[in-house]
Amino acid sequence: MAKELLSKSAQKSIYRDGDKVYIEFVEGFPKDEVFNDAFINSRVEDIVGAMVPKVLGIECRDGRWTIIREYVEGETLADLMRKEPEKKYEYLETMLDLQLKLHNYRAHRLRQLKLKMQQQINDLNGIDESTRYELQMRLQGVPLHTKLCHGDFRPSNIIVDKDGNYHIIDWVHATKGNASADVARTYLILALSDMEAADWYLDKFCEKTDTKKKYVQDWLPMVAAAQLTKKRPEEQALLESWINICDHM
Repeated sequence: MAKELLSKSAQKSIYRDGDKVYIEFVEGFPKDEVFNDAFINSRVEDIVGAMVPKVLGIECRDGRWTIIREYVEGETLADLMRKEPEKKYEYLETMLDLQLKLHNYRAHRLRQLKLKMQQQINDLNGIDESTRYELQMRLQGVPLHTKLCHGDFRPSNIIVDKDGNYHIIDWVHATKGNASADVARTYLILALSDMEAADWYLDKFCEKTDTKKKYVQDWLPMVAAAQLTKKRPEEQALLESWINICDHM
């Protein structure tokens, strides 16, 4: 069976070959980042179990590093939402329930989200020093948490197999931290394409967890600033609009 291309970006191509997925990075992609990706996935496997497709190995061919992972046959939640738009909120609630299930796990061996964000904001160019200082002071004031945070939780990272089981992929940004920070990141992801869905998701999270909405909103400027360091053009305008920490709450 020839390899089947599943997706491609500027940094990597993802292929299927039988019951395996090959995540092939472009030539020159940092070796440490490849191993870190596999390392985080492996640690999350130990925490969550069957919901996480396992890393099977790492190889290098022609200067290109590749992570080999279990293949899961199915459709993403994003695919299902496109096929059945009338079920959008049903699928969003399914996504949220999965996210809340992850937050029940403790991830003591993963990097601390708060410390990661502090470094990201320190490294961020393009914001003035007073804004950077205020963001850092806000971040310094939040307590350390150990909940499992995916860091990029979205419908396209959830696969539903033929038996209706859920599998969560793309764990490279996973940390231990505050659930509301993880929710703030998902809110910003949803807001890129559907603000109504993003607001519904946030309201539903607050309802299910008895969390004050402002508590999540307080995370938005910090999460937006940290996310800007990834330099994704499609996110820049929205993220910059949330960094003004004085006006939007």
